[in-house]
Amino acid sequence: MGINAASVLNHLINGEPTTSKAPRSQEAKALTTTILNHLRLGRLGKAVSVLFSAPVPFPFDLYAHLFRISASKKAIVEVRKVESHLVSFAPTPPVFLLNRAIEAYGKCGCLADARELFDEMPQRDGGSWNAMITAYSQNGYSGKALGVFSDMHKSGIFAAEVTFASVLASCASTLAFWLSRQVHALILKYGFGGNVILGSSLVDVYGKCRRMGDARRMFDEIESPNAVSWNVIVRRYLEMGNGKEAVFLFFKMISLNARPLTFTVSNALVACSSFGGFREGIQSHGFTIKINYEEDEVVSSSLIDVYVKCGDLVSARTMFDLLSPKNLIHWTSMVSGYAMSGKTRQARELFDRMPERNMVSWNAMLAGYARSSQWDEAMELIVLMCKDTRDIDHVTLSLILNVSAGLSDVELGKQVHGYIYRHRFYSNLSVANALLDMYGKCGNLRRARAWFYEMSHFRDMVSWNALLSSYARHRMSEEALLIFWEMLGEATPSKFTFATLLAGCANIFALEHGKQIHGFMIRNGYDLDIVIKGALVDMYSKCRCLDYSLNVFIETPVKDVVLWNSLMLGCYYNKRSEILFQLFEVMKEDGVKPDGTTFQAVLLACISHGCVKLGRLLFNSMSGDYFIIPRSEHYESMIKLYGLYGFFDELEDFVKKMPFQPTTPMLARVFDSSKEHGNTRLGEWAARQLNLLKERNFLFHSASKYG
Repeated sequence: MGINAASVLNHLINGEPTTSKAPRSQEAKALTTTILNHLRLGRLGKAVSVLFSAPVPFPFDLYAHLFRISASKKAIVEVRKVESHLVSFAPTPPVFLLNRAIEAYGKCGCLADARELFDEMPQRDGGSWNAMITAYSQNGYSGKALGVFSDMHKSGIFAAEVTFASVLASCASTLAFWLSRQVHALILKYGFGGNVILGSSLVDVYGKCRRMGDARRMFDEIESPNAVSWNVIVRRYLEMGNGKEAVFLFFKMISLNARPLTFTVSNALVACSSFGGFREGIQSHGFTIKINYEEDEVVSSSLIDVYVKCGDLVSARTMFDLLSPKNLIHWTSMVSGYAMSGKTRQARELFDRMPERNMVSWNAMLAGYARSSQWDEAMELIVLMCKDTRDIDHVTLSLILNVSAGLSDVELGKQVHGYIYRHRFYSNLSVANALLDMYGKCGNLRRARAWFYEMSHFRDMVSWNALLSSYARHRMSEEALLIFWEMLGEATPSKFTFATLLAGCANIFALEHGKQIHGFMIRNGYDLDIVIKGALVDMYSKCRCLDYSLNVFIETPVKDVVLWNSLMLGCYYNKRSEILFQLFEVMKEDGVKPDGTTFQAVLLACISHGCVKLGRLLFNSMSGDYFIIPRSEHYESMIKLYGLYGFFDELEDFVKKMPFQPTTPMLARVFDSSKEHGNTRLGEWAARQLNLLKERNFLFHSASKYG
């Protein structure tokens, strides 16, 4: 017997039966079989269409089954059809089915539908509240999830463990520390204190709220932590910057024979990288091999990163070469490792072989060139990148601005500035600071100052330091000092700020300002580390206060080569170079290895006191004893030393055996010395070399101009 539309409508309005019960039951069974067959073949849409067009009710377990499958496939249209059919043919559907509908809407991200159904429910149970809380929590509406939980608690509904898990997840998302404390109390009140899932959730929320003491106490209270519990505590310590404790807990987990998740192993390896734990990294690597995690993509990437960060590029490359297949993260990690270690040639070879690249890959290679000051290579890479990809982020822009600063190419910087405005990157602080630094290094202080004032609503200490450094770098130290006093009203200076200012005071011999800055640091409890001590020694020396400089030097317990160099050069500039030789010997006795600057200071002292033989011994010892390659200033000092005191046989031999062609200033000094001491032969040779050099320079400039 057929059922027409009118009879169905009459049934829906008046609740009157349209057919006898037996035929409807038989029809429902037949249609149920059809629906299940469609589901078995993966045809969810057809299955739901059969149900939606059927004018008969179906067993409740079928509705529940359809809600579950539709939710797993995020098939919102099918969820709506199933709910519509359910409420049409079951005027008072069971609460558990409506709860399944809310869950399905939540998994499909349709929270308006979920909330509408929740609000219209004539009756609710704990599952209804939990379904709504979970729907909000899983879709990122943590505040609303907590609001529903509050209403639930006020209604006197008993919360289940799964409800508390969703609520704690929302607390973690919103960093609601005090609310999580209250939820913790309710968990204990309801007798769920021994639940490992809730315990792990509490560890997570306390850790995210940066309350690691509470997180650790909660973790220690878990009687039998599972793999998730260990992963959470290791991860939170890592995020808090305590890599050593993260690794300690990882090894403790291993000692208890608990099998970690791959993410836990990866986090432990990242923690090793964070504090240079090479030995711990090797031990962790051995463990990954033992449990067969070495080929996992996340773990293998972290292993490469450990070796890279600990400076063992050979092991990192061995690990990389053994991987098959290699993913984008593996390639990028290895390129970044070479690039940031200054091995840009090897980095570029790998970069060119990459089967695919993303923004991170380009940034890694560009950062390597910038770090090594290979500006021309960086510029070539930027051109190639612009042809190959449109993906540019704030890191890319900051690097390009660094390159334009390195090249002193303010026009490139202006183009990037325009791009920043067009694509709304100007509110990114790292980009804004890179732009400020670029204008300063390119000498365009007017634009630097204008941009600095445009940043007024979000600039930070780095911004002030960039502006100060720009003025100090261009020897506008008085202006830098004025900016410093202005800065005090807005920001707290850092040690880097004071180092810049002291260098500025040294440049203009501003002793009083230097003393004020020194006093300011002492009064305000700044740590006068070795960098600041070096800047103070340099400032007092250049301001002709060698006694102050010596006092600062003596008060420094651990002295590095930079501090020694500052004092030695200070002695030279203050015409006290006779004690410089003694300082050089004491420095070596203290176990401090001299560098090129040290030898330059001692050679200058040799020039002042006519110590030609000592100067020759020192120069030869640079490469022979200390493996320091002499620079042009060392050769110039030796030429001056030989020429000034008339050692022309040594001078001629020295100049003609130099590993590079003598420069114009070197030849000019040889000529002047020869003329002064009447050495015609050497003077004529120097004159001929000068003329040849001038001719070569003329031809080169002509070729550049017309070719």
